[in-house]
Amino acid sequence: MIREKHDLVIIGGGPAGLAAAVAAKEAGCCDIVIIERDRILGGILNQCIHDGFGLHAFKEALSGPEYADRFIKKVQALNIAVMEKTIVLDLSCDKILRTSREGEMKEIEAKAVILAMGCRERTRGALSIPGHRPSGVYTAGAVQNLVNLENIMPGRRVVILGSGDIGLIMARRMTLEGAKVEAVFEVLPYSSGLQRNIRQCLDDYGIPLHLATTVIDINGPNGRIEGVTVAKVDEKRRPIKGTERYVPCDTLLLSVGLIPENELTREAGVKIDDVTQGASVDDCCMTKTPGIFACGNVLHVHDLVDFVSMEAARAGKNAALYVAGKLGDATEDITVKAGDGVRYVVPQRISHGGNVSLAFRVTSPARDKLIEVRDGGRVLASRKETRLHPAEMVWVDMGKIDLKEVKSLEVRVK
Repeated sequence: MIREKHDLVIIGGGPAGLAAAVAAKEAGCCDIVIIERDRILGGILNQCIHDGFGLHAFKEALSGPEYADRFIKKVQALNIAVMEKTIVLDLSCDKILRTSREGEMKEIEAKAVILAMGCRERTRGALSIPGHRPSGVYTAGAVQNLVNLENIMPGRRVVILGSGDIGLIMARRMTLEGAKVEAVFEVLPYSSGLQRNIRQCLDDYGIPLHLATTVIDINGPNGRIEGVTVAKVDEKRRPIKGTERYVPCDTLLLSVGLIPENELTREAGVKIDDVTQGASVDDCCMTKTPGIFACGNVLHVHDLVDFVSMEAARAGKNAALYVAGKLGDATEDITVKAGDGVRYVVPQRISHGGNVSLAFRVTSPARDKLIEVRDGGRVLASRKETRLHPAEMVWVDMGKIDLKEVKSLEVRVK
């Protein structure tokens, strides 16, 4: 087995890994390796041919491949090493990795590791939908890959379950390719995707969105899906008798949520947050395991790739400081809590202070609310928001925090 040592190893060559690598190199870390399991860099962006990326990072609308290319060119210009078509088999708590590439095994010892593996889609198995097990049932991302990269149309009469952003975008994409999208069904009483995608992908094409409705049966006795039975649900998401109806289709797309890809994280003994299903990190994006950092969708699922890049740049810079011994020792952790109306907050603790930025999601849609960050009875930051939605992340820039003057932080919406 080949053995190597590197200062910084980044697992994942998608938007998070690329941005982290660039920031780390610009912060002075010279010995960096990006490990990517695909044959090319870019991650999920390679199959996202629609525009809308880069509005925050570059102040212009780019397609996914265009956005990725901006960072890939930076990586190349900075001569950052890349190991493509390489799988990380395991990661230990002392930052030793084993990798495999075309039969070649390597053991890599790193001073710091950045986890940037992204996320995956929930499948039918996670939903336990009753009925037959026919062909024609896909995740929305799988269909996006087939249509955009492989030039394969999986079907012509489509039903979409879940109003996540990938599903909404594929409703439009399938329509443009000549398919008939019968409807999008969402079990929640509100859409789980961005409002701009509701308008641009459904409303503009006359595709109906049925809220508080789900698929309760899949019909496909002859090996191919022939239709689904849908029904309205109550406040506990239980089907309401008498509301069932049959919708013929030859394709069912599932857009029912994303899960951070954290098998390696767990293997390394890193603490996982119960809500985000990503690592628990501090304000430097470092986990409880010294020298292991996490960023992007492997940490928590983002709504915009621009925010992934911003977070990853912070992780990359801090990882470079850690390698150089300049990050400083973490002081006693200040816990960051999700209060009323808040589902989760990242980071989960403040260990170093400095310029602190908090990202969070609300529990339900709301209008004309006050966001507060409190230390007990003391309000440290507040602002009014006219509209809040679980699909959209909210950011609060706290500025510099003196750790000696703060006991804990709680983000709440009232």
